[in-house]
Amino acid sequence: MALRIITDSASDVPKWLLEKYKLHVIPTPVVINEKDYFDGETIMPEEFYDILRAGTEVKTYHINSFMFHNNFEPYAINKDEVIYICFSTGIAGTYNAANLAKAELLEEYPDFDLTIIDTKCASLGFGIVVEKALQMVERNIPKQVIIEAIRFYCDNMEHIFTVETLEYLYKGGRLSRTSAIAGGLLDIKPIIEVDDKGALVAIEKVRGRMRSLKRLVDIAGERGVDLSSQTIGLVHGDDKETLNLVKNMLIEKYGCKTFLESYVGCAIGAHTGPGIIGIIFLSEKSPYVI
Repeated sequence: MALRIITDSASDVPKWLLEKYKLHVIPTPVVINEKDYFDGETIMPEEFYDILRAGTEVKTYHINSFMFHNNFEPYAINKDEVIYICFSTGIAGTYNAANLAKAELLEEYPDFDLTIIDTKCASLGFGIVVEKALQMVERNIPKQVIIEAIRFYCDNMEHIFTVETLEYLYKGGRLSRTSAIAGGLLDIKPIIEVDDKGALVAIEKVRGRMRSLKRLVDIAGERGVDLSSQTIGLVHGDDKETLNLVKNMLIEKYGCKTFLESYVGCAIGAHTGPGIIGIIFLSEKSPYVI
């Protein structure tokens, strides 16, 4: 019996962190040439972005209740307490499917203690939250305090992204064909946030890649609090060089010191394409000492 933190692969938690905490990550399904793959298990981000660049059709679907049942049941059998930190309902149906599986499991294991938290976050927006929760478990902090901390971090997490190409936003139905063509001709780069409902929303349009990157950094300064003392999430769609450029901008402008870096995985990358860059940070100072 133990308190366990688990999450799904849309959290984009880097491999070293998975290994350090032996974190259980439930993989998001990806369909490539009509064959199912699983993010982080049978397909890795490096090869995934090569597949996108080749023009191969890629689809994703959320983890279904059957998959959740299979992933949750060993903890029910072992009588573990579980906190599942879940991908935003504003982007996928993951949370509802997890709750269906929970209801089924409680019929067979009525004492199973499973807390499912809809983060309304994406990528390292809840990857950072997962890291904080794991650190708290390691320090034997009570479960209810950990849950309160998770909710605080989720409620105050800012995600700001930009993309290199509009092609994948168009393919995913987030942009009209006319807007995609016009935007491409004018070199328009949207600035995208995860809003309060946990949905991806374009909030600004900027001309040129470098201007869009500088705007990400500016928004971090406008919305973030005490950036030099918090962990900043940095994510990329197979473009580490640009990620490092943005990282250096954050260091020079705000004195940022601590970063958590990762690829944008298949769950979001399939809809944004190679070259996505994101900065993730807190808009409120944390009351939790971790």
